Amino acid sequence: MTPTLYLARFPWSILAAAAGLVALGWVGISRSEELAGAEAHYSKLQTGWCFLALVGMLAAIRPSHRALARYSYLVFAGVLILLVAVYFLPTVHGTHRWIRLGGISLQPSEFAKPAYVLLLARWLMHRENHRRFRGLLMPLAMTLVPVILVLREPDLGTAMVFVPLLFAMLFAAGARVVDLAKLGLCGLVCVPLLWSQMSREQRSRVTSLFQQNAPHETPTDDGYHLHQAKQLLALGGVWGSLLAGEPTDDQAAYRLPEDHTDFVFIVICERLGWPGAAAALAAVALLAWRGLALAERTREPFGRLTAVGMVSLFAIQSLINTAMTVGLLPITGLSFPLVSYGGSGLVAHALALGILVNIALRPGYELASEPCRAA
Repeated sequence: MTPTLYLARFPWSILAAAAGLVALGWVGISRSEELAGAEAHYSKLQTGWCFLALVGMLAAIRPSHRALARYSYLVFAGVLILLVAVYFLPTVHGTHRWIRLGGISLQPSEFAKPAYVLLLARWLMHRENHRRFRGLLMPLAMTLVPVILVLREPDLGTAMVFVPLLFAMLFAAGARVVDLAKLGLCGLVCVPLLWSQMSREQRSRVTSLFQQNAPHETPTDDGYHLHQAKQLLALGGVWGSLLAGEPTDDQAAYRLPEDHTDFVFIVICERLGWPGAAAALAAVALLAWRGLALAERTREPFGRLTAVGMVSLFAIQSLINTAMTVGLLPITGLSFPLVSYGGSGLVAHALALGILVNIALRPGYELASEPCRAA
């Protein structure tokens, strides 16, 4: 590939959106440390993770994405082994989510999401049976494996991401809308089974969304997180504390658990106001828009489906995270991609970003001259 063609195909807008999200995340993490009166510990660590994520992204760009198709099953099998391995390791904060490697904690469920996209893209690229309802059952079964493993950690937030990913990729592959609707109804029938498999804490997070509290009463347990998030959002006002200043000296009003991870979007809103919130959502929208445009230009089936899956991963997780922090969805403990603090999440999403860039640089034909989706 000539340098001129390389530069012409490079998705600069996608990388600009990703860089904006990382920068906003750093602002939110730094602000959370300021509110806690702590040293700049997490922001320094996040800077180090950014360099590692950059290395991972560049590594994902180097080989052709078609080579990933050959190893997609193997990659997913390796991730499943790690998801099972966490159950045999000591718990961290009462959950089986992390693998300790010296001073580093690895969260396999974060890497399960891009690995699942590669798996499903490989499965769908050669087949036509997903255009009938019976053909959707195997992809559904493949999806339930990581969902059940992640749900038992327990990690309700990450488990919620896989099902929308499945529907997005099936639609892109050419599945009929009526069959997807039938599959959705089957999913609704399985909700009681899912509820029975959820822990008491996970159920409490769902029910707390509908609990009402008396005026001036601070809720306890799971309702406390949402109460503090809404309060912090209100304290930021329209322009945020960076421009308007802090409206109260009561530091208890600014106390928000997990403010540098799951609730970093709320901290950004408090610091930068509605312009900060709009900038974060606009960056996600730009990434999704340009990513889908990239998928439309890609004529090779595996690359096209993978691009749709990676874009959907960013969009779905961002929407769930922002919705839960403002009380539109139950609090599930799901991070904001590229924004929340966390090495595993940042590196995993950087790998997904690198695969998107990889596809943009190699959008040629391999199996057919037409897009995967039927006319």
